[in-house]
Amino acid sequence: MKKILLFCFLTAAALTTRAADVSAYVIDDQQVEQLMAQSDDISMAAVTTDLLQSEQLTAGLTGTARVKANKEFVPALLLNFFLGGLGIHRLYLGTETLTWVGYILTFGGIFGIVPLVDFIVLIIHNDNISPYVDNPKFFMWSGGNM
Repeated sequence: MKKILLFCFLTAAALTTRAADVSAYVIDDQQVEQLMAQSDDISMAAVTTDLLQSEQLTAGLTGTARVKANKEFVPALLLNFFLGGLGIHRLYLGTETLTWVGYILTFGGIFGIVPLVDFIVLIIHNDNISPYVDNPKFFMWSGGNM
């Protein structure tokens, strides 16, 4: 029975691919060349220069040389929910390596208690998680970050 179903599936797949109209997939070389001529050249040197200039401008305005990355709430929450015991959400938030390694060495952050509290804290402070970005503390919520 399995062989008959496999044969029917393969036959249907073969007939479906034959039915595709190949003439609809024609590339207009002039249009491609025109799009390429109108496009902007983006190289890594230009991107790096723009990033350095924006970082220097931000450092000049704030008086600090380190700029916190803009991290989103939803990915941090999902990483905490599914991989919280491994501390991957802390890795996403930009903490030091030893912090999330500490989660692993303490069997999921003191047997899962720390990721659970992290999860609750992220839910409560979903509008602004910037105090938890690049936070080197094992307990990210301690020390007046709220």
